[in-house]
Amino acid sequence: MANWFAPRRIVIGALLLGGLALVVLAFRPAPLPVDLGPVTRGPLRVTVNAEGKTRLRQRFIISAPVAGRLERLTLREGDTVTRDMVVAHIDPLASDTAVREAQGRLAEWRAQRAGVATLRPKAEALAQARAQIATAQATHRKAEARVEQVRAALAHARREDQRALRMETSGTISREAREIAQLNEITKAREYDTAVLEVQGAASAVDAARAALAVLEAQQRDPDYLLDVYTARIASAEAELARLRDAVTRTEIRAPSAGQVLRMLQENERMVAAGTPLLEIGDVTDLELVVDVLSTDAVRVPPGAPILVEHWGGGSTLQARVRRIEPAAFTKVSALGIEEQRVNIIADFIDPPRTLGDAYRVEARLVVWESADVIAVPASALFRCRDAWCAFVAHAGQVQRRVVALGHRNDRVAEVHQGVVPDEMVVLYPAEQLATGQRIRPREVAEP
Repeated sequence: MANWFAPRRIVIGALLLGGLALVVLAFRPAPLPVDLGPVTRGPLRVTVNAEGKTRLRQRFIISAPVAGRLERLTLREGDTVTRDMVVAHIDPLASDTAVREAQGRLAEWRAQRAGVATLRPKAEALAQARAQIATAQATHRKAEARVEQVRAALAHARREDQRALRMETSGTISREAREIAQLNEITKAREYDTAVLEVQGAASAVDAARAALAVLEAQQRDPDYLLDVYTARIASAEAELARLRDAVTRTEIRAPSAGQVLRMLQENERMVAAGTPLLEIGDVTDLELVVDVLSTDAVRVPPGAPILVEHWGGGSTLQARVRRIEPAAFTKVSALGIEEQRVNIIADFIDPPRTLGDAYRVEARLVVWESADVIAVPASALFRCRDAWCAFVAHAGQVQRRVVALGHRNDRVAEVHQGVVPDEMVVLYPAEQLATGQRIRPREVAEP
């Protein structure tokens, strides 16, 4: 009987242990499904990603050089033009008429200037005035000599009158002889007064002749200001005529450079003012790339940095290189309504395709750092743990949290200096309930 109960106890015990194991397994937490990614070793490239557009390096807006009637333009967008090709015509009739009017004004001013000489006194009049001065001066000298002669005669007559008075008193001569001497003195005095008046008249004649010459000489100089006036008018008319003649030559509007017509700003016949834009041309094979990035990203991009141009419509990735970073930023409102300070970065295509045109949209990746050999961990596996970065490493169905030292990073992977090694698997997008020792299982990926 005892021998029969022993096997029975063993079976019951085994059943109890099995049931207990089933209960433990039933209440044990199931492994957490996670996504895993490998730690890799290889090249790493850090880029600033932004949208950009192509731009012509040189574009020309051709304007009307003169006012007039524009003839209908025959070019259309996309047409090829060559340097100095006539792209537009302006009716030259108005300019020709203006040229003839300017020529008429110029001839008039030249004639007016030539007529200034007729306003001057003749040379004969000047010579006659000088001769009159000489004659008056000679008369004046003759009158002065006459005065001296009469003065001497008057002095003699006065002495004779005194002598006759003494002789009459002594009875030597008669009273009649005395009166004759007295009359002679009076006559000589009158002759002296007359001679003095003649001197004064001759002096006045000299002054009058000199004044007449001065008037003629002033009249000789008076038209000089008219010469200056007409000279200035002639210079102005000549300048206007030169401008109008140049305008006539520019009624045929020529292309300043070879290229293609980008836009037609005017097409139909119409009156246009000088400076009216007519069409825009440019060489679509000479493109540059303009990428606007945040100002905080622009400081990381060095001149000469390579650029990868993607999603431009072709299948390959284009190469470009940064030529210039503009020094001034501008404000731009993002799609979310946020004001951003952005900076234009100008780059040159290394080998641009001919299918690209002006203002085409592209996506650009500006390389700010790259290395051929780094240990990289997926960026989605990283999370902050206090003041450091951490990642969960999968090993034997469990995870272990490790602190990692990071270097450069991009939007997909980050450089790791320590904490993980190549070929280890890390948990992607770690959940909050994940902790060291947590059992995991790789999440099954549904077949597409």
